[in-house]
Amino acid sequence: MEQYGLFIDGEYRDAKAGETIKSINPATEQPWAEVASAGEADVDDAVEAARKAHASGVWRNKSYEERADILAAVAEIINGQAEALAVVEAQDGGGTIRKASFADVPGAAGTFEYFAGLCRGYVDEEEFAETVPVASRNIVRREPIGVCAGIVPWNFPILMASWKIAPALAAGNTVIIKPASVTPVTALLLGQICKDAGVPDGVVNVVSGPGGVAGERLASHPDVGKVAFTGSTEVGRRIMQLASGTIKKVTLELGGKSPNIILDDADLDTAALGACYGTFFHQGQVCESGTRVLVSEKQHDELVDKMVSACDRIQVGDPMDMMSTMGPMVSSNQLDTVERYVGLGREAGAECVLGGDRPDMESGYYYNPTIFTGVDNGMRIAQEEIFGPVVSVIRYSDDEEAVRIANDSMYGLGGAVWSSDTERALSVARRLETGTVWINDYHMINVRFPFGGYKQSGVGRELGPWGMSAFQETKHIHVGEDTPDKIYFSALFN
Repeated sequence: MEQYGLFIDGEYRDAKAGETIKSINPATEQPWAEVASAGEADVDDAVEAARKAHASGVWRNKSYEERADILAAVAEIINGQAEALAVVEAQDGGGTIRKASFADVPGAAGTFEYFAGLCRGYVDEEEFAETVPVASRNIVRREPIGVCAGIVPWNFPILMASWKIAPALAAGNTVIIKPASVTPVTALLLGQICKDAGVPDGVVNVVSGPGGVAGERLASHPDVGKVAFTGSTEVGRRIMQLASGTIKKVTLELGGKSPNIILDDADLDTAALGACYGTFFHQGQVCESGTRVLVSEKQHDELVDKMVSACDRIQVGDPMDMMSTMGPMVSSNQLDTVERYVGLGREAGAECVLGGDRPDMESGYYYNPTIFTGVDNGMRIAQEEIFGPVVSVIRYSDDEEAVRIANDSMYGLGGAVWSSDTERALSVARRLETGTVWINDYHMINVRFPFGGYKQSGVGRELGPWGMSAFQETKHIHVGEDTPDKIYFSALFN
């Protein structure tokens, strides 16, 4: 069994209490790795290492060009280890080796490459001459926050860790990453990769352990200046509550129940494939999955038939087989959650026209693609995030009703509109209360553009220059004109 320690101050070490967590391969239901489990004392050590590194200036005093070179080196090492990292990612979380090889690992490398490029030529100080209300020079600076914590989910471990580390480093911060307890390994490997690329000791630290201990300590630690969290809305509320004790900056990318709207002029063959891809990609374990498919009444039956037919092309199987397009759920708990929601859908009167059961497999937390029709938007399967391969098909009468149903949700993370008329689709997209809208596409998150949610889907944005600015403070320096008599002082002095 593979053994992994905490990565603190440039080295791997055991947890002080000697506690460990076994990582279970979701396809075999057997442990494949044992990982150190951080307690509060270990988190404190990681924060102290990050604080000292920041105070020393060993990273923040590097030029943007120097940071760019190191971030680019991180990307190069990830690409060089791509095959091994993809295998680890698939074993740890149950995602297919196809997804890990073509999306997760290249996406992580691409994130570091993007922020390296953003650093090159970056201007963090601007100067303005002003005459009102008085003559002055004005300097606006962007500076690192300091010690930043990133709390990473289990669905895209290496990619989400990169989303936290790369912009934080680009901005000059030091970082502590807390991966999910069930998928900790690739984040721990990233710690060493960063060191090998030239990141100084203490600048990137990784502490695996339970969220209730390690995560909560990071979110409440007085020396942590910012928390970037990706995960459920419920846990996001807790992070926000803990961070409020010291008024930390927070970026929260939370849950979703995204609408996938099929307008009545859409190409139904393509839209049906898009509706299935929007839900069943990575077993539905994607925060912005299009789990509410909205279709006009006159096209409902045809679209459902095409979706059912499309699911025949989905191959549920061993994630290490390059031909498998759906692997198992990440854990037995997540499988139980999916089964419970399918039961709730049936009890509410929705019709399960496909799936609703587990495939015949010798082992693994597998679940078949599941389609519900006859769904009212008020049902729990339409309002609550299932995080599994379950889609609700909902009828609407016209574009206005489609928009109303789409926005009738506590969430607002993603969504899509399918239409042969781009202007009509844009009109609908502009009215959706959600952070990302795709037109005639789905899941196409681009590192160059902002990603985040409206309403209870989050606070702030990741990626692009917006993601880097989220790891910066903004300072204004006023340089008053050097005159012997500042007449406005008379407001206080006679």
